[in-house]
Parts: sequence; C-alpha cells; structure tokens
Amino acid sequence: MAGRREPPLMRTGLGSGQPPSRGSRIAAAVAVGVTLGCVCAFLYPDGLISRSTDSALHWRRRADSVTCETSEEVTNLQSQLASLERKNADFRKQINELSMKLQLAGQGKNQALYSAGPFGTVKALRTNPTVMPDDSTNPRLAKILQHVAVKKEIIVAVANSNVKETLGMWFTNIKRVGITNYLVVALDDSIENFCKSKDVPVYRRDPDEGIDSIGKTGGNHAVSALKFRILREFLQLGYSVLLSDIDIMFFQNPFDHLYRDSDIESMSDGHDNMTAYGFNDVFDEPSMGWARYAHTMRIWVFNSGFFFIRPTIPSIELLDRVAGRLSREPKSWDQAVFNEELFFPSHPGYEGLHASKRTMDIYLFMNSKVLFKTVRKSAQLRKLKPVIVHLNYHPDKEARMKAVIEFYVHGKQNALDHFPDGSE
Repeated sequence: MAGRREPPLMRTGLGSGQPPSRGSRIAAAVAVGVTLGCVCAFLYPDGLISRSTDSALHWRRRADSVTCETSEEVTNLQSQLASLERKNADFRKQINELSMKLQLAGQGKNQALYSAGPFGTVKALRTNPTVMPDDSTNPRLAKILQHVAVKKEIIVAVANSNVKETLGMWFTNIKRVGITNYLVVALDDSIENFCKSKDVPVYRRDPDEGIDSIGKTGGNHAVSALKFRILREFLQLGYSVLLSDIDIMFFQNPFDHLYRDSDIESMSDGHDNMTAYGFNDVFDEPSMGWARYAHTMRIWVFNSGFFFIRPTIPSIELLDRVAGRLSREPKSWDQAVFNEELFFPSHPGYEGLHASKRTMDIYLFMNSKVLFKTVRKSAQLRKLKPVIVHLNYHPDKEARMKAVIEFYVHGKQNALDHFPDGSE
C-alpha cells in the first residue's frame, strides 16, 4: 500500500533543504521592519525631519499674541478674578450657614457620642451658638444698627416721656465716658424729638396697637415689661444687647468688662458675695428631730434692668417666655418672672429653660444698696471705680444720681454722706 503523504507546508522550512515558503518570507519582513523602527525611534526621538523651524515659529506667534493683549483684556481678567473671589466668599458663607443650621437642628438630639478625658480635665460647653441674622425681621432697625453698633453689640434703653429728665442724665453720662454704641428706643414722639435734638441715636418703633398705648402712658413697670418683646428683634437681627434702665450711671465702658461666655450675663440685686453669687442656707425645723436641718441653695435675683443678652436660641426663648407670661399675667412683676423662667428647673409638668448664665461683679456693676450700705462706709471700697451704679433700691433716684456723679466724677468725697442707707 502507498504511504501517507505530508501536506506541502509541513514538508518545507529551515533545515529541510527546501526554499522558504511565502508565509515565512512575510514574517521575516515584518520582523525586520519592527527592528528598524525601534532603532530609528531610539536614534532620532524627534523624528527624521527636524521641526525646529516650526517650533520657533509657533512660540514666536505665542509671544506676539501675549504682547498684543490690551490693558482692557487685563482689566477684564482682574474683574473675573474679583468675581470669583466674591463667589468663593459667598460659598464659604453658605457653608457656614448650613453648618449652623445643622448645629441648631441637632440641639436636643443625641447625634454624637463624646469620649471623656482624664479625671479633672473634662469641661462642658458654656457658650451656645448665635442665631443666623435675619434682616427681614426689621429692615429699618437693621439699617440703624449697622451704623450704631460696635462688633455687633449695643446698649439699649427703652423710654417714654415720663422719664425724660432721667433719660437726659443717662445719655449725658454715656457720652462723657465715650461710649458710642448705644440706642434709645423711643415709645412716643416726644422722646424721639428730644433724642434727636441732643444728637442721641434713637429708634422709634413702628405703630403697634396695644403695645403703643402702654408705652406712651405706662409707668416704670409697664414699660419694663415691654422691653422683652422689643429686645427680641435685636437678637433676631444677630446683635448682642446690653439692656439698661435709665436710672443707671456709667463710669467705664461696660463692654470692656464682659465675659461673653453665657447666654445671659446680669447684675445682681445681692449686696455681698454670698447673696450675689450663692450660698448654702440651712433651714431648721426642730419638729423633725434628727432631720431638723435641711440645706437649701440660695441666690438673690438677677436685676432685669441691666443685663447682657447674646443672640442665641435659649436667649430668644427666655424673652418669649417672659413676654408671654406678662401678657397673660399683667399684674406680675417682670423681674420676678424673668428670674423664675431663668432659674426654675424642669419638674413634673414644667420644662425649664436650658440657658447659661453669669452673675456680674457686684463692685463693678453696683446696685445702690451695695453703694449706700457698704461701699461709701469703707475707706478701701470707696477707692474703687465702678463700671456702673444702678439706683434700683431707692425711689429718690434723681437726687442720688446727681450725688453719685459728684462723688465719682468730680471727686466730692462727702456727696453721699447725707443720704440714709434706705429710703425714708
């Protein structure tokens, strides 16, 4: 039988003595081409034909175009840069506002867990964040505050025609000290005109039926109750307010002596360290026998006629609570309500206010009981210069105010001597 014959391609190739096939010649040509290409790429990285002339021409054209730019184009670029910077500032502001919204929205929610530090190093937060200013609350007042306030802080007094003479003494002393960031909220036309004639910053509220009738004709307590509603607008606009009654004499700039670490920073009606800053008062009930002694914590009230209030959520809630109660309880004393809302703790049926508070130094922010009962009788304390003196304990205000000015401003050492400790 004849043997099996191999296909032609299997019988050709190197070493076979047969000439290379057509496929082998193509493969060899491709290999040689690739090799030559690699060699040329290595020896002539910029190509076999020089492009230096084209490159020089290209860069010359670029240089010519730069030199042809006009000053108008440069100005346009600078304008665009300034616009981008403003947009960037707006973006940062929006980010801050969104961050504040998240922070305020998270109040009262346990959104994060914190690790306590070593023993003795743990310290809770003291200062609540301020609210976002809302100029739409009162655009006219916002415009006034932009010109009068300093560092978003301002002294505010509320007055009607019943206290015109005392008001004059009040702003005269403020001017003497050199304080510029103060504002009188006028409750009637007479006070508005009086302030304008004395070059005193004044704000006349828009007509408000009901409130206006109280403001125009009401006495000290009625007007004092109104201030809690009025102050709310200042806080909504993002301003911290140092509320001042007009029976107060200024001898230093109070803004130099504030801590700003609390929602409310108030002067005290206390007359010494214990009554002003708090003490442990032991109540004795003999009928209880072994348990006859009960310890109580005591503090004399904050004075609602002079306090610094920051634009925070707890501060606005305090103003709302006090104003709401006074509208429902017209016979209540505003200072009593102010302290009850500020200090009463949460208990069954009542949710207390979560506001931080600080008592002012009683010898810098001095009430008239401290002055007439203690300070004027002490050789050492007489040398101290208070920030303010508040004639809150005495009804003969104008006579004592004039005497206080004589004592602290004109150095008349016996100016206070003829007054009794209390009122006659």
